[in-house]
Amino acid sequence: MATFVHESEIPFPAADVFAWHMRRGALERLLPPWEDVRVLSREGGIGDGGVVRIRAKRGPISAEMKLRHTAFEEGRLFRDEQVSGPLESWVHSHEFEAAGGGTLLRDRIEWEPPGGAAGQIFARGVVEAELKRFFAFRGIRIARDMARHALYGGPRLTVAVTGAGGFIGSALCNFLITGGHRVLPIVRRKPREGSREIFWDPMEGRIDRGALEGIDALVHLAGESLSRGRWTPAKKRTIWRSRVEGTQLLAETLNGLRRPPRVLVSSSAIGLYGNRGAERLTEASRPGKGFLADLCREWEARALGARRSGVRVVLLRTGLVLSPAGGALGTMLLPFKMGIGGRLGSGRQYVSWIDHDDLVALIHHAITNPSVRGPVNATAPHPVPNATFTTVLGRVLKRPTLVPVPSLAVRGMFGEMGKVLLLEGARVIPEAAARTGFRFDMEGLDESLTFQLGHSGPNGPGR
Repeated sequence: MATFVHESEIPFPAADVFAWHMRRGALERLLPPWEDVRVLSREGGIGDGGVVRIRAKRGPISAEMKLRHTAFEEGRLFRDEQVSGPLESWVHSHEFEAAGGGTLLRDRIEWEPPGGAAGQIFARGVVEAELKRFFAFRGIRIARDMARHALYGGPRLTVAVTGAGGFIGSALCNFLITGGHRVLPIVRRKPREGSREIFWDPMEGRIDRGALEGIDALVHLAGESLSRGRWTPAKKRTIWRSRVEGTQLLAETLNGLRRPPRVLVSSSAIGLYGNRGAERLTEASRPGKGFLADLCREWEARALGARRSGVRVVLLRTGLVLSPAGGALGTMLLPFKMGIGGRLGSGRQYVSWIDHDDLVALIHHAITNPSVRGPVNATAPHPVPNATFTTVLGRVLKRPTLVPVPSLAVRGMFGEMGKVLLLEGARVIPEAAARTGFRFDMEGLDESLTFQLGHSGPNGPGR
């Protein structure tokens, strides 16, 4: 049986670090974004011998693992043991030790691969390398998440979220829950019995108005994808209706409540600025032209309607969100890993990006900081030309980036959508975020990609 031990120093008291792990959503926050790993189900919790089922996929290969929580000692220890899965055995002890005002978090794993002695010989080195990569990431994310939550000293909040199951929404919900907040997902299907879900159907103009009474905040992230499929006339109508009419429904609903939330954070996009070359753009810059700019302008106008009931409205103009778990980066990784990635078109168009974790933290900042209102550019401080983005991604992946994709090919494959989202650009600066005291953990593209892809820098992933 092999033994692997990893230690992380978390600059918060052991009781707080243990409590963070006890909350629902902690496991999801700790799954590596560069792997396709999902929680399928859970019964019970860490403290009562609960069971969790996880599925991991890599290419065509899929494996499920069923784990049971054992050996619980409040504030000091809990353990996960494999009930069924791909390994002969797996026992993961999470040990919490007070250390100079902080916590020494020790992960001790005793595991045995399938195949006996031969499995040990061939699998041990590969598995231990992946475990080092994984636990370095986990330690950093725990410390950063807890630091973000420590910035807010107010009461725990009730936050309703549209798009709660999406790429950004799911991460936000898990982040809020681990901070002790209560999350109410707003869903288009029938709410599950016993859940906190709220029903709505934005295309039909229906929503469970009463369930929104007395909430503290509403985060609106839902809408038809802008990047999935060509922008045919029918697709444009669907995008417009889902974004504009859905936002209109929420604003009107909030205006009809006796106790509306204090804040509405409504998603928008930097597409509002249009194709602007190297012009430095802040929240005060004028809108651009074209379908996407017109959509964003109308989308934001509908959200601002909620101000009639005294709601503080934040318009989150989001750039390219960096995480291999989804979005544009998740889509482009395969060709880059195969060594056939390269700049798009001229490569001179600016890519205004933001780290996935920083975006979640910025939404939390918008919810909890009363000084944040109106347009907020959700982009990192240092946008880069597409050619630079391509070079950095290739360097992090240790792959060549010698195969440019001509503009004509992009237009041929994706039509207007490809032209607007891939060949045009805007150099967007997060002036409002800086002005209201938000601090980016990932200001540089290299450190964001290194962290999100689990590749080691001088001191571990993302450092």
